[in-house]
Amino acid sequence: MSTIKPIPLVLAGLSLLAAILLYAWDGQQTEAVVSRAVVEAGPLLLGALCGLLCERSGVINIGIEGTMLMSAFAGFFIASYSGVIWIGMLGGLAMSAVVGLFLAWTSVTLKQDQIIAGTIINIFALGFTSFYYVQGRTMPGVPRVAIPVLKDLPFVGPMLFDHGILTYSAMFIVVAVHLMLYRTRWGLRTRAIGEHPSAADTVGVNVITLRYRNVILGGLLAGVAGLHLLQSASSFQRGMTNGKGFIALAVMLFGRYRPFGAMGAALLFGLLGGIQAQLQFKQALDIPPQFFGMIPYLLTIIVLAAAGLAARPPAAAGTPYEGA
Repeated sequence: MSTIKPIPLVLAGLSLLAAILLYAWDGQQTEAVVSRAVVEAGPLLLGALCGLLCERSGVINIGIEGTMLMSAFAGFFIASYSGVIWIGMLGGLAMSAVVGLFLAWTSVTLKQDQIIAGTIINIFALGFTSFYYVQGRTMPGVPRVAIPVLKDLPFVGPMLFDHGILTYSAMFIVVAVHLMLYRTRWGLRTRAIGEHPSAADTVGVNVITLRYRNVILGGLLAGVAGLHLLQSASSFQRGMTNGKGFIALAVMLFGRYRPFGAMGAALLFGLLGGIQAQLQFKQALDIPPQFFGMIPYLLTIIVLAAAGLAARPPAAAGTPYEGA
């Protein structure tokens, strides 16, 4: 039986403490910082959940960056030509499922190196979207959803309850993934094939089929992350993921392969991104903007060095299953 580990509570507590201190210093600026932090955390959390599902199933997925980029491109392309944002979103999800299927095919069926397969996805996505991107096209915006009553609450209302629908979906998805992973038969089997696939096969679990399903499902989550970036930018830009897929891997490690741990880490990264953007926008300090831009990536390196030593990946992650 799973319980919520201390690490997500510590991360959430640090984020809340930082927000309170900022609010005491400058309430108006804090609302902008925390609101942006929630938006920044969304794609990082969804990308981390993608990596978590894949690795819990025994497949390493470093192609999150490319999957997000392909989903955002497909969503923008279809929405701009159809004029309907929801059709574009469905197209983006379909594209991410195809990318997930490719990763599952190369990793599970062909038993190729999973790191190389993910790298291929990233390189292909960057080249494909850059080549076929057409400047000047626009797409319908994703409507913001202000939650009645809650949006009028002091302090938390404007920061948490006035966002696009995909921002809210990230919070619902993390709860759903946690419940499914630790409270359902599917979750038990998923964790089993990531730790001891031969033992799972012995008791009747179809390891190959379940890995396929979970990698495709992870691809869909990365697709939602890509659409989340599209929602924030309201347009597609070359390389718009800007390393967020790799930061999502650090979030997954920092959260120790747990959904709520990933949520706490994503909020911490998001808060840092919000502070960085606000300082850069205000030019409050006489520091080159490139310095602020490197902060999230510097934190990623630190997290990979520190949390990576403590986090224990699933025992069978990265190992093709040869059969019982």
